[in-house]
Amino acid sequence: MNQLLNVFNGSFIFSNIYVHGAYSLLRIKDGDENSTAFRTKYGSYEYLVMPFGLTNAHASFQNLVNDIFQDLLDFFVVVYLDDIMGFSKSEEEHVTHVSTVLTRLRANNLFSKASKCLFHVTSVEYLGYVFSSEGLNMDQEKVQKIIDWQPPRTLKALQSLLGFAKFYCHFIKHYSKKINSLTSCKLIPADLNYVIHDKELLGIVWALKRWRAVLHSLSSSFDVLTDHSSLQYFISSKVLTLCQARWAEFLFEFNFSITYLPGGLATLPDALSCWDDIYPERGEDFISKNPMNFQQLTKKDEFQPSRYLAVKVESFSNLIDSIQKALWQDSQYRCILQ
Repeated sequence: MNQLLNVFNGSFIFSNIYVHGAYSLLRIKDGDENSTAFRTKYGSYEYLVMPFGLTNAHASFQNLVNDIFQDLLDFFVVVYLDDIMGFSKSEEEHVTHVSTVLTRLRANNLFSKASKCLFHVTSVEYLGYVFSSEGLNMDQEKVQKIIDWQPPRTLKALQSLLGFAKFYCHFIKHYSKKINSLTSCKLIPADLNYVIHDKELLGIVWALKRWRAVLHSLSSSFDVLTDHSSLQYFISSKVLTLCQARWAEFLFEFNFSITYLPGGLATLPDALSCWDDIYPERGEDFISKNPMNFQQLTKKDEFQPSRYLAVKVESFSNLIDSIQKALWQDSQYRCILQ
């Protein structure tokens, strides 16, 4: 968008031209028609022109229009697929610019549909934004949709809202800070490749990093409760992967033990880490696909939460008392108070 703003600098009159039937105007390369074949009850058919859905369809058409307007791009024309916008700094030169664009289209057997075009306007909607002499603005219709959006109550609804709002993120001051609490705990692509055991261990590592300052001040050991039984043997494991060895080096800073607690007894963390919306309506035999936080596994009883909320520090009330006692034993803390 910043590049478009630099290109439009000083322009105040615009035209938006839509190429009609764009993809259908591209001929499939001779000999490759069989790659587009599809079968019906009446027999097999092949496309002679480019249909929607092909992997290279967008790139092929973009290359075509780029070649047609190569010497005009960013001077008074920008093109995205079948959406062409002309811009000028005066009405007189805009007439010439629009005429040049239409002539190029006709010369290359491309045509526009008048009902979908706008000519000689001072404000135009392009690629979801509104461009005018005042610069770049948000489309008020889309803004209203965000305002009227119902509060998300499921993971899928939250992802939909964040994806839609991100489109206008550079209009929102401190956007990344505002949504940090909603996105900070999602797994990165590398984390998704971990086996279940390592994902559960990653949850413990994350929790101890988050509470590191507090847990280091404890005078006694603490327990980490987990519903993944194999983790209770991690501390005594003699064979570790490189990743597990790095985590073990960090975990050995703390005086703690890992205790197994069946999921049925861990009602609080289990409720926070297992949402109903991740299971398909057609049944619970298979885990619904969620590319951001869950891999497609096998059965529900084999599924383990991949979020970081399945870890709980025991005896929180005693923890506060221990912190208060430890503070008064800290000489630096007493100096600050004085």
